[in-house]
Amino acid sequence: MAQVSEEREDRVDATGDLPADAGTPATPEFPGTGAAAETPVVPETSGAASATSETGEAGRLSAAGTAEATSVPAAPGTEAVPEAKKASKAGRNLPAAIGVGLLLGAAIIVSLLTVRFLFIGIIAIAIAVGTFEFAGVLRRVADTRVAMIPVLVGGQAMIWLAWPFGREGALTAFVLTVLACLLWRLPGGSKGYLRDISASVFAAAYLPLFGAFAAMLVPPSDGVGRVLTFLIGVVASDTGGYIAGVLGGKHPMAPTISPKKTWEGFGGSLVGGVVAGALTLSLLLDGHVWQGVIFGVAIVLTATLGDLVESLIKRDLGVKDMGTLLPGHGGIMDRLDSLLPSAVVSWLLLSAFVPLG
Repeated sequence: MAQVSEEREDRVDATGDLPADAGTPATPEFPGTGAAAETPVVPETSGAASATSETGEAGRLSAAGTAEATSVPAAPGTEAVPEAKKASKAGRNLPAAIGVGLLLGAAIIVSLLTVRFLFIGIIAIAIAVGTFEFAGVLRRVADTRVAMIPVLVGGQAMIWLAWPFGREGALTAFVLTVLACLLWRLPGGSKGYLRDISASVFAAAYLPLFGAFAAMLVPPSDGVGRVLTFLIGVVASDTGGYIAGVLGGKHPMAPTISPKKTWEGFGGSLVGGVVAGALTLSLLLDGHVWQGVIFGVAIVLTATLGDLVESLIKRDLGVKDMGTLLPGHGGIMDRLDSLLPSAVVSWLLLSAFVPLG
């Protein structure tokens, strides 16, 4: 699951307000000055004091929001480094993000190339952790309580029953999970009942039920190829969007939802997803190139939808990330956003294009 997405906004204010500039992280400014909020304001004086105020401040931003840093006094024999260069254009610790992504990808590859059913265990662990993260954020910032025991137990049942019983097993476990949530919340009384049940049912559907479709890719004899086609398609979509967004992203795609997601980035996602789909579906699954093109387009659409949906959820809750478990990425939920809806579409299309072996 080693995906890196440029399209994610740097932060979300607790009020849900958007940054002033969709292309760069917004920095609070003092009225009429254009100076960053964290930069001390020095009253103007004459003479030496005025000169000091011009040279003793670093990291000022211009009124247009561009990162134009002033010079910083440097020790003898060294060069002053502009403050703006310290920030990654990706808005995150990029080396850490790449390192974590490579480790996750390596774990998945090893599981698939040794005992492929270990991949179902990886899915089950990721879904359980993501459920804890999601429920924790809802409890802290929205006073909403997910029925944890039913959702956790039912979620694991959805994933593991999808192995031998397919859709029937996953859907049966989901229905029983919803019933258990209704009963579990009864002792809490009527106050907030609908709110808590709605959150519990959403958590059960969005995380383990969607994740069960990824688990259903594994059992066929060509299951390794199906899983790799799914994962490579999502990673290629995210990577293509990241590169195109960094190099030429200028036109916001959904400024009120995700200010850093651009149409140029979406175009890069389409190129990456279509190329990956055509190659993987034809080489790994003996499908046709045209099927791979359709698959790639569908994965890009669902991966983008997943990004936007989680962006809306985080803006509604007023949080930047769902967790802090993965350095440079946020939480597990922040890595599952594009994978979960794409797993459903991958299973549907691959089942239609490539006969089950």
